[in-house]
Amino acid sequence: MTNHDEAATVRPLTLAWVRRHLEAGERIVGAEALHGGATADMRRLTIGTRDGGTRDLVLRSFVDPTRQGPAEDLLHREADALNTLTGTGVPAPGLVAVDPTAAHCEYPSLLMTPLTGRTVLGDEGLETRLPLLARQLVAVHAVRPAVRPREYVALTTADTVVTPEGADAAVWAAAIDVIRKPAPRYEGRFLHRDFQPGNVLFGLPPEDPAGAAGARITGVVDWAAASWGPADLDVAHCSTNLALLHGPVWGMRFIEAYQEAGGMLAATADERLYWQVREPLAFSEEVQWVAQPWREAGRTELTTRAVEERLDAYVTSLMDAL
Repeated sequence: MTNHDEAATVRPLTLAWVRRHLEAGERIVGAEALHGGATADMRRLTIGTRDGGTRDLVLRSFVDPTRQGPAEDLLHREADALNTLTGTGVPAPGLVAVDPTAAHCEYPSLLMTPLTGRTVLGDEGLETRLPLLARQLVAVHAVRPAVRPREYVALTTADTVVTPEGADAAVWAAAIDVIRKPAPRYEGRFLHRDFQPGNVLFGLPPEDPAGAAGARITGVVDWAAASWGPADLDVAHCSTNLALLHGPVWGMRFIEAYQEAGGMLAATADERLYWQVREPLAFSEEVQWVAQPWREAGRTELTTRAVEERLDAYVTSLMDAL
């Protein structure tokens, strides 16, 4: 097996489980760690085929014992989502096998087909990528699953929001009061629930590495939080990520781009504000966790403090837009 050191970290029972899901005459010839997964270990497995060629599979394993309980639910949901998305035109991985309770593997695991492309987190080319993201999210929300996934889970409460240092306390108090109210009634949609640039892959031509002109979306990954709920939640989540990555104006522009792409949001301004504010308030509790993978991906200027300041500015922009 090539890449021996990496392959050795895939445990024997898991390797045996993977082999049971290969075609006759195929074998595992290599394994490589994939970076960027926040909740699980990701490996690209190279499979030697009968004709002497190779193909790849992707293995997700929850190796952290503290996540073994949530892992079962996450893997069930991801497997269901991948099955739902088959044939819909949404570019998602194909499910090969899943072992959510680690009945066969050392750890709860999921095996899937790979996607081409890469994530793009830089500012350059964003004007071109933004409408592509919006159109892709509209397509996700158009999916009509035969079996409805679990209802969405709110990620914060009015009492757990953390107001950033130096923020206008009155503005944040007003934003917090918005989510003290009962959630508005909504028309349910199939949600990704973590749709944001870190989970979208772009195919970029060599002459356009930032996606300024020739970008196209080749994949949407990490469906473990797929849910049923208002389209506004997915839009608000992506908008908040864009605001923190690129500046508050881009969060506001994504909301507009989603509607321009044919997406439907809540009917009234008050209802829309409820969902739009809920997501950035949830981010307030985990700014450090959110910012770290962006820095590891090269956005070193996005310190925790810088992201806090953008979060404050974005919440202020949403409240000013009333």
